[in-house]
Amino acid sequence: MNSVVLLGMIGGPQIILIVVVVLLIFGGKKIPELMRGLGSGIKEFKDASKGDEKDSKSKDSVDNVLEDK
Repeated sequence: MNSVVLLGMIGGPQIILIVVVVLLIFGGKKIPELMRGLGSGIKEFKDASKGDEKDSKSKDSVDNVLEDK
């Protein structure tokens, strides 16, 4: 329960601290590489979700055609 309360209280100083820690861990040269990888992962996820929606819509239309016959 306490962790939920703490997550709601993240402000400017906490974000700055997180950024500094990330810079110390990964270094300045690795950050763009990590963000690029994260962006491509999100894009692939969105494409896969859209593909699932298209598959379900096409399956529904095929089912409707088969029911009509």
